[in-house]
Amino acid sequence: MLKVEKFVVNPIQENSFLVYDETNECIIIDAGFYYGEEEDEVDYFIEKNGLKLVKLINTHCHFDHILGVEYLKNKYNTPFEAHQEDEFLIERAVAQGAMFGVEMKPVSGIDNYITEDTIIKFGNTELQVIHVPGHSPGHVALYSAKHKILIAGDIIFYGSIGRTDLPGGDYNTLITGIKEKLMVLPEDTVIYCGHGPETTVGFEKMNNPFLT
Repeated sequence: MLKVEKFVVNPIQENSFLVYDETNECIIIDAGFYYGEEEDEVDYFIEKNGLKLVKLINTHCHFDHILGVEYLKNKYNTPFEAHQEDEFLIERAVAQGAMFGVEMKPVSGIDNYITEDTIIKFGNTELQVIHVPGHSPGHVALYSAKHKILIAGDIIFYGSIGRTDLPGGDYNTLITGIKEKLMVLPEDTVIYCGHGPETTVGFEKMNNPFLT
């Protein structure tokens, strides 16, 4: 059974996800933990449930999604994996954070690159990587067909889409990717978004004003 635990963290109210299965191996997607109490919360959850953190995966590398990467890499000796096309965002993260009034320390580079159709494996679980640029050049979503779960980062939100006015963003690219790669998934697929509440493919197909 695949379980998804959501942590709403940092000044930007970003959603970080801890995903685990019956083997107790887990991954953290978009580690945005910033304050000490947020780090304590995820540490406590891992310890309480007897979990083993084996990967840090990012849907993309905007500063609010990587604030907790260095802490978790160092504490759990866990590799950081993301798409190579977002590496430039890591290099600019401190400056980008400052633009939003968030002070942060530099984040070291990506340890392992993931690409379209990479399979993320942990425990008994496999997640397919789907490359959907537009919000950022290397943005990906992580999909489990078996469990009908899509962790979409900032590609799509409940009734909305990710912004495209940041470096490397492109509106037409984003819309095309959403329609051709995400809206073709089963309608009861649950979408876990990078900010805000969950939604489903079916709801967004019917109600998202950007997709009509």
